[in-house]
Amino acid sequence: MEMQDRVVIVSGGTSGVGKAIATRFVEEGAHVVILGLNDVKGNEVQEQLRATAKKHGVADCIYLHTDVSDSTEVQNTLRVVTERWHQVHVLVNNAAIMKSGALVDMDVADWDETMAINLRGPFLLSKYSIPVMPPEAAIVNISSVHAIATDANTAAYTASKGGLEALTRALAIECYPRKIRVNALRLGAVDTGMLWNNPDVQSGEEKVDLNEVASPELIAELALFLASQRSRFVSGAVLTADAGRLPILASHAS
Repeated sequence: MEMQDRVVIVSGGTSGVGKAIATRFVEEGAHVVILGLNDVKGNEVQEQLRATAKKHGVADCIYLHTDVSDSTEVQNTLRVVTERWHQVHVLVNNAAIMKSGALVDMDVADWDETMAINLRGPFLLSKYSIPVMPPEAAIVNISSVHAIATDANTAAYTASKGGLEALTRALAIECYPRKIRVNALRLGAVDTGMLWNNPDVQSGEEKVDLNEVASPELIAELALFLASQRSRFVSGAVLTADAGRLPILASHAS
């Protein structure tokens, strides 16, 4: 098992890509901490992952209510994790939201909330995780093709993901002396609520080829690769997984 007894934190781990990543890491023997805000859902997923862990005879899983944009809550979360397991081997910064609409019509509060969750969250989780991460630990930031090629009405989300990729590069340099790797996974369309609830997708303005929609489980495999020793020579990189979606966005053909 690739992640035997390693401690993994997954933000936004109660649904979609985050849940799939958490499940895959549990299957590989990791102790997984899922972060979220919906306690009913969080506890439900916690029990599902514990059942998976029991089936494989390894690992454990806990859910912690955490607003990733709140410094105090993030510090409390890391305190609970380190009291239980003493260190963190993998951090997956997955929690994100998307607010659609023209920039001139966007509420300032919506912009601020997007930046708080999508960019401040990874900053805080990284800031307080790194001091308890041993050599050969890894940070995986979940980004989007929108970071470099986007369309109208996604300015806040696009800016936050562009910032996340820049943070990935800068943090990889800072973490080099600690022998901690930092990479990003740049996603195209994934079969989650964020995709199907996008107003442009719902209206048909943005065309989505179902053959180009990844399953969360496929993305989980890539996150596992970036977190594992198989990618031990990779840091400061962005792995694109989009079934060719990026050139389509870049050409404004969608």
